[in-house]
Amino acid sequence: MSLTRRALLGASLALPALAARAQGFPDRPLRLIVPYAAGGSADASARMLAEAMAAPLGQPVVVENRPGGGATIGAQAVARAAPDGLTLLYGTPAPQIINPHLMRSVPYDPVRDFAPVSGYKRAPNLLAIHPSVPARSLAELIALAKARPGTLTFASSGVGSSSHLAGEMLKFMAQIDITHVPYRGTSAALTDLLGGTVSMALDTLSILLPQAQGGKLRALGVTTPQRSAKAPALPAIAETLPGFDAAPFNYIAATGGTPAPIVAKLNQVIVAILRRPDFVARMEALGEEATPSTPEELVATLRAESARWKQVIEAAGIRVE
Repeated sequence: MSLTRRALLGASLALPALAARAQGFPDRPLRLIVPYAAGGSADASARMLAEAMAAPLGQPVVVENRPGGGATIGAQAVARAAPDGLTLLYGTPAPQIINPHLMRSVPYDPVRDFAPVSGYKRAPNLLAIHPSVPARSLAELIALAKARPGTLTFASSGVGSSSHLAGEMLKFMAQIDITHVPYRGTSAALTDLLGGTVSMALDTLSILLPQAQGGKLRALGVTTPQRSAKAPALPAIAETLPGFDAAPFNYIAATGGTPAPIVAKLNQVIVAILRRPDFVARMEALGEEATPSTPEELVATLRAESARWKQVIEAAGIRVE
């Protein structure tokens, strides 16, 4: 028998088995791996989705925190899991979008080792400045930065974090020179921002907005392409810098090689949850936007996000060893 005929025969015999596996899926609890420590934004969002997935799947979805390595440890655990749809990745920009450009190497193939399931959400960051900075709008801030190159500073929660990269995108698109000051987490960065040690930050809206509403900071704009329903009076940065989009994108992926029927079932469940009015309302209360998608749409989004952030990372010369 020729190699081609053997391959065709093998494929035809495998199809019924794959269909049977998908029909009985899932027959055990699922793991949703979050590549960050418990208690953060990603962890909270993962638990909210996992709880909602349990009933339609007929199995519990257990959130497992695997922090470390800039999110590579958790991603590697999913990449090396059995491709049966029972191990899922709570994806943030780091594992597949950012790290391949930021790090010299990652312990997995960012494309081949994952099977995209569905988009989950976008959440705006907020550009906020200390009141001592003499700017009332983004245009005034840009003019000030150009008049005083290198003197203004922006805080981030760490090198390669969404708050760092949002600041680098602002520098890149506005063609300004502001100095990055990395911290170990948002809390430490916020403390120095409130104290005026640093000039500004582009970080989580739900953390910075209350400080701005209380007069301790001045909010200048959100990082989503459009205004946020959580703060509709605030302009989007894109209104001054067309095309600016630095809203962290979250999604769900399975292990590479997971059968398409299983991916389709997972997608169906997640998309239905993200279209439920009660679930959408919970997300909107946090200032987040649900982004359900097909697996194919998610592939295209990951590819586009990767290309966009590659440009910013290379322009800034950022490298994490």
